[in-house]
Amino acid sequence: MKFPVPHTLGQIAAIIGSKYVGPDNFPVLGMNEIHVVQPGDIVFVDHPKYYDKALSCQATIVLINKEVECPEGKALLISEDPFGDFNRLTNFFSAFEKSENPISPSAKIGKDTTVQPNVFIGNNVKIGKGCLIHSNVSIYDNCIIGDNVIIHAGTVIGSDAFYYKKRPDVLDKLISCGRVILEDDVEIGSLCSIDKGVTGDTTIGKGTKIDNQVQIGHDTVIGERCQIASQTGIAGCVIIEDEVTIWGQVGVNSAITIGKGAVIMGQSGVSKSLPGGKSYFGSPVVESREKLKQLAQLKQIPEILKKLNE
Repeated sequence: MKFPVPHTLGQIAAIIGSKYVGPDNFPVLGMNEIHVVQPGDIVFVDHPKYYDKALSCQATIVLINKEVECPEGKALLISEDPFGDFNRLTNFFSAFEKSENPISPSAKIGKDTTVQPNVFIGNNVKIGKGCLIHSNVSIYDNCIIGDNVIIHAGTVIGSDAFYYKKRPDVLDKLISCGRVILEDDVEIGSLCSIDKGVTGDTTIGKGTKIDNQVQIGHDTVIGERCQIASQTGIAGCVIIEDEVTIWGQVGVNSAITIGKGAVIMGQSGVSKSLPGGKSYFGSPVVESREKLKQLAQLKQIPEILKKLNE
């Protein structure tokens, strides 16, 4: 998330009441998670395991819970609770805005787009031309829908990320302020949930088709002309390249990449990144030919045991 106007390190420190290391006028342009940060962004880190990664990433302001040596060209915000202070900044720069109407007056809807009864369209949503939005669809604030997009009944576009910090007495939610972007010619089936990015975008590429009852996690990027079948669950921060086919009831772990043209057969569990251009099956997933060979060999075990006991 980029701020509406640039701020200084001193101004940000005043908002959250933290100490800081760096010039008072050090420029702060936005805030993001570590996988999408750019120079000028704030990133937060609250576990020693990830200190080095945060201090060496593209972000130039690190919100951290320990006084450490500041890398050259960067600044630090010293906080007892970086997670909580990141939420405070989200609320300051992107506070929840209550809607008073089923379709917000600030929403922009293109020519020849049909919006069926009982649709909710939030603040600052942009919908292109020639779209069809079926009844009982909810499109949360700031989402962007391209041209000729179809969204079927009961789908939610832009729900919050499933992202919590375990504290002694509560699961503390990381507040989401990102968006969902559906590019041109996308079709989303009924009863799907597509989570917005925590601070960035969840993106569905041009021409991709998604079946009913599919869950897509925060900050996931799906390429062009993909097909994703019913009851598939895709975790956050996944990259699915162009022309990937995922059949029904597949589960995909977070922060992995599925290469261009890959095919994932039904009921598979994808726990690691996969090269493109191949077919995969099983849980954990392997190349489908290898998995089918393994299954055929398993079927021979009773006969082999019978011969050994003769």
